[in-house]
Amino acid sequence: MSLIVEKYGGTSVGSIERINAVAEKVSKSHHQGNQMVVVVSAMSGETNRLLDMAKEINPGMPARETDVLVSTGEQVTIALLCMALMRIGHKAKSYTGGQVRIETDGSYGRARIRSIDDSRIKKDLDKGKIIVVAGFQGVDNKGNITTLGRGGSDTSAVALAAALKADECRIYTDVDGVYTADPRIVPEARRMDMVTFEEMLELSSQGAKVLQIRSVEFAGKYKVPLRVLSSFEDGPGTLISYEVDRKMERAVIAGIAHNADEAKLTITGVPDHPGIAHAILGSIAEKMINVDMIIQNIAADETTDFTFTVPRTDYENALAILNKVSVELGARGVTGDNNIAKISVVGVGMRSHTGVADLMFATLAEEGINIKMISTSEIKVSVVIDDKYTELAVRALHKAFKLGEKK
Repeated sequence: MSLIVEKYGGTSVGSIERINAVAEKVSKSHHQGNQMVVVVSAMSGETNRLLDMAKEINPGMPARETDVLVSTGEQVTIALLCMALMRIGHKAKSYTGGQVRIETDGSYGRARIRSIDDSRIKKDLDKGKIIVVAGFQGVDNKGNITTLGRGGSDTSAVALAAALKADECRIYTDVDGVYTADPRIVPEARRMDMVTFEEMLELSSQGAKVLQIRSVEFAGKYKVPLRVLSSFEDGPGTLISYEVDRKMERAVIAGIAHNADEAKLTITGVPDHPGIAHAILGSIAEKMINVDMIIQNIAADETTDFTFTVPRTDYENALAILNKVSVELGARGVTGDNNIAKISVVGVGMRSHTGVADLMFATLAEEGINIKMISTSEIKVSVVIDDKYTELAVRALHKAFKLGEKK
């Protein structure tokens, strides 16, 4: 008997009809002899509705009470899904994050999981029950309700799968797997049968929206096999695992990711001395703004130009901070650009193949696309370009690396 954890997102449980369809899908897996733990999100649009009410009542949105409020969306879904399962003859039981005892730190709105008490779930599984758990939420060590941030239900599912030592964690969403590029931009993009955790982590962090990045990190750390499938049509989906077959090993590039939600900031003419990077980025970090790509250029006059990217939503905040830092450091000035996009090619095959960066740069040059920044890792090359060229760049690179061809 296999233990399977399945997660269904907001669109998958967005109506009574869809909740009933999920119940039938879970029932089918259970009848195949599997023990089933199901993690669900709030119904599509519900979290935003609750947040809008909170803003109307109190624009300050007190963090603790906001988490109490938005966690109710999942509570509705777990009860309705259990009712649907009971109607078709199954024993089912719902759990909130606090009832499971998914313990987190106390960071409201972006809590991180510390531990999971799986004892109650295991007892109910042994009694033949289907367990339905509210995703996105937990409790801190004082019993306060916390939430894990947007996309947190993916993390809930993977964390439960790790704690229960599940045979597989299946993430059901509105796409049927992980593609070589966004199929809305590249119609010939191909669904991949398998990708490695490393590749999925890079693809997620570089803009692919299929899986929440923290869930991929969790799965990789605890070696939980992940499979991405469609809630609306049957199919094998995409397996994310450490296991790589020979065909996968010959694939130099797995996919192309893009992110048009970034902005670029540059502080110029900074006196070059030890600690300058900390002086610049420390103030940014204090405001909980994530920094991505970083480039530092040393000039002949012993000054440096320091460029980095941040999420576009944090651009104005970061610009104000950098202007203040510029005065304190005696820099020449600050420039910014919030009309950029990051394009990344990702693949474990880059470790043993050369020429990936050269082909990427040549392809962009042929299309007349100027590169503003470059960043590399063992299995990734990323560039920053003007965002108006995003779709052109993705399509051109997908064609250049022949990703539409079946491997």
